[in-house]
Amino acid sequence: MNVDLIELRDQVTEILTTYGLEVLGAIAILVVGWILAGWARAGTRRALNRVRWMDDTVRPIFAAVVGYLVLAITLIAVLNQFGVQTASIIAVLGAAGLAVGLALQGTLSNVAAGVMLLFLRPFKVGDYVDAGGASGTVKEVGLFNTELATPDNVYIVVPNSAIFSQDISNYSRYATRRLDIPVGVAYDVDLTKAMAVLTATLEADGRALADPAPQVMVMELGDSAITLNLRFWVNAADLWPCKWAMNKAVKEALDAAGIEIPFPQRVLHMKTDTPPA
Repeated sequence: MNVDLIELRDQVTEILTTYGLEVLGAIAILVVGWILAGWARAGTRRALNRVRWMDDTVRPIFAAVVGYLVLAITLIAVLNQFGVQTASIIAVLGAAGLAVGLALQGTLSNVAAGVMLLFLRPFKVGDYVDAGGASGTVKEVGLFNTELATPDNVYIVVPNSAIFSQDISNYSRYATRRLDIPVGVAYDVDLTKAMAVLTATLEADGRALADPAPQVMVMELGDSAITLNLRFWVNAADLWPCKWAMNKAVKEALDAAGIEIPFPQRVLHMKTDTPPA
């Protein structure tokens, strides 16, 4: 029994003596590589922030790629520490990459979609978009996900594949936007006067662009009112402030001019079978 314990102790001692330094060295390389990957990622982002011509959308992706490259080099160095040849590493990584690719098709599709979003550039950081079933301001486009913030500052993460596979509406892409403000007036109102009041109200605001020229048109002869439409173009930044201000100004201007904005109403004709007296 004592002989068996002595032999086991000798074997453990031999293994620790032979592979202990390699294991400690591999752990040290792994820790240093992990730290260097974080430094490389942060340093790359800081360096790219000083490049004025580079878009904010591209910088996080480049920084992430640099970090992953450092981690890959670290992994190869750890395997070399145990005597694994580089050629064997490449062969193993190729086979493993195929297996992982089949197992992680969804994740790889997110990476591929992120690369396509990077090159096609349907939006950039700071744009307000409707994409992948979510709406918000783009905060960051990563390799796997895109980060959005809603107008009430709710954080949303959308997979890149969901964005790339669906329609994307970018509300910040163009410098100008069109506004349509429908206004209902009574049937007995002088339409020329009403349209002149709407035009004067718009001119008093001053935010409407001259080209394309503003328009006031009769849109619909409804059941209870004639619907006029005030159509004009504004700078994208003025869209919502101008819309809210014009709704208020139009109501006040029509009231001042004595033009009625009617409530929904119905005219009923009663028919009976009783003969007249």
